[in-house]
Formats: sequence, C-alpha cells, structure tokens
Amino acid sequence: MPSLTPWSNVILMITLNINGESRTVDVDPTTPLLWVIRDYVGLTGTKFGCGIAQCGACTVHLDGAPVRSCILPVSSVADKRITTIEGIGSNGELHPVQQAWIDEQVPQCGYCQSGQIMAAAALLENNPEPTDADIDRALAGNICRCGTYPRIRKGIKRAAEAINALAVESAGGNVDREADNG
Repeated sequence: MPSLTPWSNVILMITLNINGESRTVDVDPTTPLLWVIRDYVGLTGTKFGCGIAQCGACTVHLDGAPVRSCILPVSSVADKRITTIEGIGSNGELHPVQQAWIDEQVPQCGYCQSGQIMAAAALLENNPEPTDADIDRALAGNICRCGTYPRIRKGIKRAAEAINALAVESAGGNVDREADNG
C-alpha cells in the first residue's frame, strides 16, 4: 500500500510513458511528476533543486519539449511521452550532449547537469546550429551554482557539431541545411 503524500488523500492508478516504457503507479494525482519519477519509478537522475520551477534541475522532456517536473501534477502528463536524463541516449549509447559534457568536462559539482543536458538536448533537437543567443534563451532559468556556463556553452557547441556530423554521415554526405530551412 503506497503511503499518502501531503498533497491530498486520493490514490489513483496512473500509467505513464517514461523513456519509452509503460509504468503504472498508484499515486496521489496531484503529486509532482518529479517525485513520481524519483520515488515511485526509481529514476533518480532528475534532481530536486527549488520546487518552484525556477532552477531547472528537474527538467525532463514532455513530448520532446523541456518542462520543469517539480510543479507538474502527475495527472496532467498521463497521456504524454516523458523522457528523463536516463532515456535520452539510444541503443546503449550516450546522447551527443552527454558525450560532449564528458569531453568538455562541463560539470563541477554536477547537481544541475541533468537539467542542463535535457534543456540542451531539446534545443539541439529543434535547432542543430544554435547561436550564443539561442543557447542563452534555451537555457535561461537553468541555474548552475558553480558557474560552469562557459563550459556548458562549449559543450552545446561540441554536441551540435557531433549531431551535424551524424546527419551528414546518415545522408551519405549530402546535407544542405539552408535548403531544409527554405
């Protein structure tokens, strides 16, 4: 029997799509998604930072868009695709952003990094050649207390290069981004 959360006295069975897997949890429907991911599903890469959606440590993707999971009631996401830091790679490989973070030694303490990586991955999904201004906009609100912002920017640019190289390789060397944008 699951314990009741401080949010209400109702427990519902809710099925979620997390990292491509169907997960059913018995939970108070007002419980923030962050706590369901961490405490009920056991995926602890998504971090609690502030609880008011201001720091970005709890960033996950909801149908591909970055969102703050600390304020989203689990009942509002039952029909959405949820991706956590544990699910952004594919076929056992790191996502290019994760690899760039390692290559550029981006983290210092590392606490904010899952949120930073999730925001960066969403940016590059929609904009494979971001400018510094694009990066600033996409990561606004993702706070790094250690101040590793220059390394974060460098990591994003390295990941963009890797993603673009993979696109060229996949297309047999024929990728014309300008034609795609026209």
